[in-house]
Amino acid sequence: MKAKEYFLSTELVIKKKYDALRSYYVDCKSVKEVARNYNYTPSSFYSLIRDFKKHLKNSPDEDYFFQMKYPGKHKTFDDKELDDLIIALRKKNFSIPDIKVILDTHDYKVSESYCYRVLRDDGFSRLPRRTRSEITSPSPIRLTAPKTIQLKFKNEVFSSNSVGILCMLPYLKKLGIDRLIETSLYPGTSSINKLSSILAFVALKLSNVRRYTADDLWCMDRGAGLFAGLNVLPKAAWFTSYSSRITREMNLAFLRSLHKVWSEQGLLDNTANLDFTTIPYWGEGDHLENNWSGKRKTALTSILAVLAQSPDSGIIDYGDTNITHRNEVDVVLEFLDFYNAQARDKADLKYLVFDSKFTNYQNLGIINRKGIKFITIRRRGKNIVERLDNILASEKKKIRVECAGNRKRILYVYEEQVMLKGYNAGNTLKSEMECVRQVSITGHGKIKPALIITNDFDISLNDLVRKYSKRWIVEKCISEQIAFFHLNNVSSSMVIKVDFDLTMSILAHNLYRIFALDLEGYEHLCSKSTFEKFIRNSGTVEIYGEKIIVSLKKKRNLPAILTSMANYEGIKFDFLGNRRIEYIGASNS
Repeated sequence: MKAKEYFLSTELVIKKKYDALRSYYVDCKSVKEVARNYNYTPSSFYSLIRDFKKHLKNSPDEDYFFQMKYPGKHKTFDDKELDDLIIALRKKNFSIPDIKVILDTHDYKVSESYCYRVLRDDGFSRLPRRTRSEITSPSPIRLTAPKTIQLKFKNEVFSSNSVGILCMLPYLKKLGIDRLIETSLYPGTSSINKLSSILAFVALKLSNVRRYTADDLWCMDRGAGLFAGLNVLPKAAWFTSYSSRITREMNLAFLRSLHKVWSEQGLLDNTANLDFTTIPYWGEGDHLENNWSGKRKTALTSILAVLAQSPDSGIIDYGDTNITHRNEVDVVLEFLDFYNAQARDKADLKYLVFDSKFTNYQNLGIINRKGIKFITIRRRGKNIVERLDNILASEKKKIRVECAGNRKRILYVYEEQVMLKGYNAGNTLKSEMECVRQVSITGHGKIKPALIITNDFDISLNDLVRKYSKRWIVEKCISEQIAFFHLNNVSSSMVIKVDFDLTMSILAHNLYRIFALDLEGYEHLCSKSTFEKFIRNSGTVEIYGEKIIVSLKKKRNLPAILTSMANYEGIKFDFLGNRRIEYIGASNS
């Protein structure tokens, strides 16, 4: 072919497109004329014009026709080197999707099918079912994760085992939590801004990562990094360094900001359930006190923490780990100060529910004089139990209380008014020596009667018993915090401050609660069940122009997620380059 013939030829498709569009835009020829000259139909040429305009808008830095060639050696990888890496990762018990995630992070653009063929040809069989702890078995290979930087958005596709947590981003944006983080007292770093720093912690909490330790997988997962606006999440040493700069004042100010969000969204009712939890410490804890652990039925070196939960929504509103034996009885008053400081016109809090050892009778009197109703359990002394045992059955009332599953239970109650030692201490009006309402309950399966005391004389017996029974929800929630968010592993290679860890757990827990409340029929799920049924999923992420497409692999409950996520497709995320996220179902599982 001669040089002139080359330029007149229309056999090359890309050249034909270039000449046709140039005739239309530069020579100002009509669509019909260009279509006739270059053998297009008018409709197909209109499509070509549309695609060209879309490319100029979404990817102005990339040429539509010509690819730039740069001098020097191009980045390539040796097939044998790649195959050896795939085999070494399988020897560490990584699955093929896990291997694909790691290879994508290191710019090896190969498919899962290629990984499968390499392992099959080398004689590897299918992996047996295994636990997460078996994934990181000893191996001579040591992978180095890329350096963490703020994500520079470009058109790309990558695999991830953490795409499920990206379903939490619309709730962060909808509730304005991203703005709260940006205006919080938490610090940023020279390479990672404040918002990405906090979201890195939240990403690990949402992903059920056991501890912030060196792990070859989570610090290489591009999907987890995208959640925080990063290429990948930082390594363990960064988390250690960052947490050493956090103070209690920062956490408390952040909890106050979150309290306003929960209140404005109607997620806080007029009752707060409060309870202590013991967080064991397995290192050298000479500076810590011994606290009773109900789970282990013994006292051990630990950190005592308190949580306040709204019983209807399950939202945890307050947490504090700076509890000692000296100030633990006054924690309830500190919570009231926290709550009332957020109230604008009046406090919506009407009831406090806690167990018998949460505070003393003198503080119960203070709560009463503040106009707050309390419901708690009275400690059962020998004389009290003997007196109640002598009460005739005819003097007791029989009530039917609703239980789970629309079932009812018959209880026998005896109501009276009693004086508590120290309850009226500090009351300047000596004529107003108030009593409390005491309700003894039998028929609940325990040998000794339960004693509920309250300063609410108007609530019915049925409602009183039901309201206190909901206090067990917060104990279940605390148990979940220990198990799912791993608060019982504060001794690790990373010495993170437990109060900050608890604050991040509270935020992650509340995101799970709001996510569950948005799924019709699944509102009752705990964080662990929500994670297993919905969030724990892998897939691919495609960044294209002003859109991020998240493809979630097939799963039993995937339709419920896609239905819920369809309500948030118009949201644009500032920290993701002002892009919107589209959630779709993948064709594979």
